[in-house]
Amino acid sequence: MTPLLAPAISGLLLGGSLIVAIGAQNAFILRQGLLRQHVFILCLICALSDAALIALGVAGLGAIISGSKVLIAAVTLGGAAFLAVYAVMALRRALSPSALTAAKAGPGSLKAAVLTCLAFTFLNPHVYLDTVLLVGGLSARHEGTARLAFALGAMAASFLWFFGLGYGARVLEPLFARPSAWRVLDGLIAAVMALLSASLLTRFFTS
Repeated sequence: MTPLLAPAISGLLLGGSLIVAIGAQNAFILRQGLLRQHVFILCLICALSDAALIALGVAGLGAIISGSKVLIAAVTLGGAAFLAVYAVMALRRALSPSALTAAKAGPGSLKAAVLTCLAFTFLNPHVYLDTVLLVGGLSARHEGTARLAFALGAMAASFLWFFGLGYGARVLEPLFARPSAWRVLDGLIAAVMALLSASLLTRFFTS
């Protein structure tokens, strides 16, 4: 094993363990993948956003963010509000579900999808915790090119996950040809968004 392979694998495994979880961003990409709407650009935005945040964390921005109470408060409250609104939207879809073919008939605009994707990415405090603070902090165990390899490994995990999720979602397309499947998916999305919003508010007001 080359000296750079070990830190690269370490970064890949860390990045994968952090990103493979039920969250707002993943739920959004899954839904867009099922609808086959703007999948490539949205997956690319998510992966590049993670890569940029990881780079900033490895460069030392994590220490700056963790020391700013105003910045943390703004991101937390903004993220909680956005997640709450999207939870209501998902709940409304769950109450009036449609089959996959019907949903495909009226594709959302690229602009709206991109803005929603960016909001899920940058209004979620957990993104900063995972990429900037945690990955950035653990990268300090390595020096020089080994730290770069660690960062690239973590970035690779994001690319593999988002594109795998976005394009792999179509395997489930036969299941989501039924409105009842959309009811379950959107119901789960609404629950996840609501729980994330509540957890952010709870953490903010009890900290």
